Order: sequence, then C-alpha cells, then structure tokens
Amino acid sequence: MAHCIYLTSAEGHSGKSTIALGVLDALARTTPRVGVFRPIARSTEERDDSLDMLLGHTSHVLDYEDCIGATYEQVRADPDAALALIVQRFKAIEAQCDAVVIVGSDYTDVASPTELSYNARIAANLGAPVLLVLGGRANRGQGEQLGTTTPRSPADIAQLASTTLAELADERAELFAVIVNRADPAELDRIVDATRASIRHFHGEHIPVWAVPEDRMLVAPSMRGILRAVEGTMIKGDPELMTREALNVVVSGMSMVNVLPRLLESSVVVIAADRLDVLLATLLAHASDNFPSISGVVLNGDFPLPPDIDRLIDGLGSKLPIIATRFGTYDTAVRVMNARGRLAADSQRRFNTALALFERHVDRDELIRAMGVARATVVTPLMFEYVLMERARAERKRIVLPEGSDDRVLRAAGTLLSRDVADLTILGDETEVRARALELGLDIRRAQVLSTHDAVLVARFAAEYARLRAHKGVTVEQAAEIVTDPSYFGTMMVHMGLADGMVSGAVHTTAHTIRPAFEIIKTQPGVSVVSSVFLMALADRVLVYGDCAVVPAPTAEELADIAISSAATAEQFGIDARVAMLSYSTGESGSGADVEKVRDATALVRTRAPQLAVEGPIQYDAAADAAVAAAKMPGSAVAGKATVFVFPDLNTGNNTYKAVQRSAGAVAMGPVLQGLNKPINDLSRGALVEDIVNTVAITAIQAQAVRPGASAATTEGDKR
Repeated sequence: MAHCIYLTSAEGHSGKSTIALGVLDALARTTPRVGVFRPIARSTEERDDSLDMLLGHTSHVLDYEDCIGATYEQVRADPDAALALIVQRFKAIEAQCDAVVIVGSDYTDVASPTELSYNARIAANLGAPVLLVLGGRANRGQGEQLGTTTPRSPADIAQLASTTLAELADERAELFAVIVNRADPAELDRIVDATRASIRHFHGEHIPVWAVPEDRMLVAPSMRGILRAVEGTMIKGDPELMTREALNVVVSGMSMVNVLPRLLESSVVVIAADRLDVLLATLLAHASDNFPSISGVVLNGDFPLPPDIDRLIDGLGSKLPIIATRFGTYDTAVRVMNARGRLAADSQRRFNTALALFERHVDRDELIRAMGVARATVVTPLMFEYVLMERARAERKRIVLPEGSDDRVLRAAGTLLSRDVADLTILGDETEVRARALELGLDIRRAQVLSTHDAVLVARFAAEYARLRAHKGVTVEQAAEIVTDPSYFGTMMVHMGLADGMVSGAVHTTAHTIRPAFEIIKTQPGVSVVSSVFLMALADRVLVYGDCAVVPAPTAEELADIAISSAATAEQFGIDARVAMLSYSTGESGSGADVEKVRDATALVRTRAPQLAVEGPIQYDAAADAAVAAAKMPGSAVAGKATVFVFPDLNTGNNTYKAVQRSAGAVAMGPVLQGLNKPINDLSRGALVEDIVNTVAITAIQAQAVRPGASAATTEGDKR
C-alpha cells in the first residue's frame, strides 16, 4: 500500500498547490513511484492547472484522467455516490505508486461551509492523514490586488486552526501536520508558536507545524495571466516576455507628460487605444535607461492600430508585450487589478521560488520520516537530479557561464540561484544581461555579471596567457585580444581561481569550448588524455558511458586512461564503479586488432588501478544482463552488473549513447569532461534549460573534488 498524504485547507487562496509541489518534490527525492490525485475537480472538460503542473513534476507516468476522482457537479448531485467513486479511482492510482500526494478541493465552486468537512470525510475514507494548509492572508485572499494583500496576525491564524481542527475531528480525519502558507515574513516564529499552542488542545505536542512566508512573486499575475483576465489578444512584442510578473498598474488617463513620471518598475500600463502619443511615449520610456522597466501594455477599447503607427512600432524593435482588449478603461483596470498568478503555468521563476521557499522553511527530512517513506534503492532520473542538486548545494562553488546572451543560460541561472545550487558569474554586458533577465521575469541579482572587455581582468589574463603560451610565441598584445573571447575569458577565470569551473557550449562549438582548457587548464598528473563520459539515467539506475564525445580512436594506453578516469567520475557521483571494457568479443572468444587493443587496455587498468573491478574484453549484453553474463562469463564480479561502460572508440560510444537515449528514454547528462586539472564542461547547442542546470551541478561537484593547490603548471608533455 502506498504512503499517502491529503492536503486540504479551510478556504481558498491559501496557496495549497505551492505546498503540494513542495511535498511532491520531497517525496520524489526519496522514492521512484510518486503519484498525484485530485479527489474533486471543477470539470472533466477543462484541465486542472494544479494537477497538470504536479504531474509534470513526477517521474512516474500517470494519465491525467485517471488522477481525478469526481467533479463538483457529481458531489453536489450525490455526495455519497461521489465519495464511492473517489475511493474507487484513488485505489487504482494507489496500486501503481509508492506514495501519493492527494490535493483537496480549491473552494472555487459556490462557497460552501461543508467543503472542509467533505474533504475531511474523503481523507478519512482514503486512510490518508491530513496536511492542513492554513492561509496567512486576511479575508480569504479576497481583495488581493497584483499580489498585495493584508497578512493575518498570529492570533487570527491560531483561531482559524482551532475552528478547522474541530471540523476535521468531527469527520475522524487524522491530522499529520500543519503548514501556515503565505504567512507574514516578520511573524513566522510567533505564528508557529501560536498555531502549535492551538493544536496542542486537540493533539498534544507531536504534530509538526511550519510557516512559509508570503512572496509576492508567487501570487502577482504574469502578463499571460493579465491577457486571460482581460480576455485580450497579444498584438505586439516577444511572447517570451509574457512570463514577467506585473507588480503595479498605471492607468494613463492623462496626457503623455503626466504619464511618464508615474511609470513604475514592473508595472502594466493601461492605455486607451486611441491615445497613441501615450503608447509611443511609454514604449520609448521602457527602452530608455532613465525610466523604469515595465512589464507590458494593455490597450483598451475597440480601436485598431493605424497602419503607420503599427509600422512605426515595428521599426522601434520593441519587445515589450502589447495586449489589446475590447473593455473600457474602468473594466480593464479592475480586471488587471484582480488578476492572479498561476504557480507554474506562467513562470519558471514562480516555480523556482515556490520550491525554494518550501525547502527553506519546511523540514523535508522530518516530513518524509513522519510519512514512513523508506529511501529506495532504485534511482530514477528525477531522483538522481535531486542528488546532484543536494551535493552541489552542500559546498557551493562558483561556476562561470560565458554565454550570457542566451536566454536558456539566463533561465538556468535563475533556477540555479533560486535553489542555491552554485554561485554564478555570467559573462556579457552587464546592462544588457540584467535587462534581458528582467524582461524574462528572472531573478539573477545574486549573479556576478562581467564583461569580457573588463580592462583590469583583460590585462591580468593577457599577462598570464602570454606566459603559458610563450613557447608558441604568443605576445601580451596577442593574448589581450585572445582572452576577450568568452571561452578563453571564462577558462582564465577558472585557471586564476576566480571561478571553480566553467560550463559553455549552448552557443559555441565543442572545440571552441574545450580548446582553451587544453591550452590553459591542462591535464591532471598521470593522465595522458582528456576524455568524457555521459551519465545515463535510466528508469531505475544510472550508468556511466565513456568516451562518447572527445577521443576519436584511443590507443590501448588512452583507453586505459579513459577507463580509470570514468571509474573515478562514477565514484564521484555515488556510483559504485564496475568497469566493462567493451568489444565485439567476450573473454577469450575472439581475436583481431580491435579486440587485442581492448585486452591490452584492460591489462593496463589492472596494473595501474588494481583496486578497480574491471572486465574486458566484454560485449555489452554480457556486461549489462545477468542471464547473458551467467552463460558467457560466469563468476565475474563485473559481468551482468557493470556500471561503467568504456567503448573502444568514439564511433561506437557516440552512437550507443544516442541510441539508448532515444530508444530507452534515458536522460543523458553530459558530456562530462574528465582528466583536466579543473572542471570545464561542454553543452550541446540544442541543450535545454534542465540540461544546463544539471551540467552546472555536475561541474560544481567536480570542483568540490579538486585538490587544494591544483594548478595548470606547464610541462613539456603538456605543451600543445
């Protein structure tokens, strides 16, 4: 039977979905098959945003339709029949999962004093303890305008807890824990104490209580949310900027000269569609360094843009979103003010903020222990990604990202910073990088942004690069030009100790990314070749494939180096290294130059690293499948359970990793470069934001293992 938890609240607008995301995230770190269930949905025709968002955060695939119990209409028509249906459908989900997060109703139907009681009744019938979410905002979140509302006092929250707990007790629902969400940040300790005192009357001292503070960004609407609220159409601007939150509204019912001084940072400006002078002035002000950066414009009224004005706006090259709506000024302003944000549908920043708040204010380990969820031996891709984040976060390192002009890099930076995974330096023009991040609704304030033309650093880097490459005849003047290249600049930062590692390649080629590392960082002592691995996250385990990206035709000596380096990389990421030296032959069954190369390489590995479990030559099936191994190589410590697969050449390795990635649905993380004195890692030019996040975490973990004082001292053998 799955471990289950039922999230409910006493009212709407408590931010229950935010807490559900945090609980789901905590469970997914621990156990592979985590499910989500919604007992009551508003409709079967319109998809539930919260359920969609939560299902997108699970590694266990469940059909959306299976995760809904009943609709409000079914509950109103026959509560008992609806309850029976809910139990039946829940049991089908429970049977597929190790843990299930059950998210109660949203109080979005006709207000009903019995809604909490019905949620409690469902929880009791599902045998799921209740995680009670209390809203920290007054008036049930009503009257909220662009994320601004009044907080409840500790005494008010304690009174709400008493009333709610009595209702839960009447329905025999078991209380698991209480989280006060959207709490006043200045009163967190007092809120916890007051709530705990209120609970003590019903349940004693053993119920955990946490308080998560309000963050305006989580509830302020994005421009996409405003588009929905005004039933509008986007007529101009960059769709990517529709994720930016609107924190203020400016209604321009006056002349241009009076509107401009009233513009506010992150505001949405409501302009009558026939006030074209105000529209053009607003666009110019947004582009100017002397005025605030606004989130967007809403043109109200049934007046289309004249062709010449349309052409003029296009000529300005403005990316600011412009929305057209049919409503008048008053109705438009009211709709904008009452628009609400959606947790993940509108903004990655909102998603990151929600998880970061939960991590900081809720003891996830205590939560998991109280639920009785044991840590699984199976490792899913999602679980492995969490391990990476935790490892990187434990000892934060500074990673340099040279490609600050790429939106994917900025989005990844926003995620990394919000989750405290690493400290970041982003290369690029600071004004342009920060302006673009602000446009995208990203918070990168904690990142350092450096220009590759910084005079002081260029002079320092040029002198050092000229010293390193003096044997190639490089002068300081030539070096000063070379080091302004982002890849060289970032690599010099790592070499000089201004950063612990570098991640690049979203824009630049692999050669462009790693050539500076060969010249500057150099290889570790005793390593003859820089190579790479992919961390292949399969459905239930993580394997290491090397080399799939760097060395085209390794010699036996280089192949041995790749094997030893790959085993070290595996151990670095918590993978017990059992090395398979792959060939088209297993054991002594075959011969030929290619097989002999692998046989020689295996012998070298055993000599150089006698502590390693290594087998070769061995075919992939004998290395990976226990049944095949029993027939082809019985008694081997590696056959059938290999974790590190060393391919005989790049052709084999590159094709195999891509075949497994595409055909088996594996998540391929890499290439992870190995053998360098300090970590430099390459990205695919088609990298997704998640790929960049994972690669930065991997690079940070590699940096944690760098020996103190490790240097790129030049030797005759290193010179290239």
